[in-house]
Amino acid sequence: MSNEKVDLAKENCVPCQGGVPPMAISEAQKVLANLHAGWAINSMGHLERVFLVRNFADALSLAVTLGAVAENAGHHPDLLVSYGKLRAEIWTHKIGGLSRSDFVLAAKFDEVVPTRDDQHV
Repeated sequence: MSNEKVDLAKENCVPCQGGVPPMAISEAQKVLANLHAGWAINSMGHLERVFLVRNFADALSLAVTLGAVAENAGHHPDLLVSYGKLRAEIWTHKIGGLSRSDFVLAAKFDEVVPTRDDQHV
């Protein structure tokens, strides 16, 4: 893949049938450049972003919103609701690592969440 930006949010999550290797970390880093700067690849090799919010109710509301996006995409992240933040962790369970669909879901999350880093969501 080139360094050209792509609009991942316009793609669809493709159900993984298993039996394919996870995306190589070098390829994952290239695709990561298409997402909001808050996304990172964590120590487990999963996509992760922490969304800062004002309080627990806002974190819960955001979890419901992102959960609906995920359900519609047929791809299911881990969402951890805490006071003042929501942590989203995405990976393809069947392959134990990242697939393009993980980045597509993250991009769909980016579409529904304000992108400014200097304020709460």
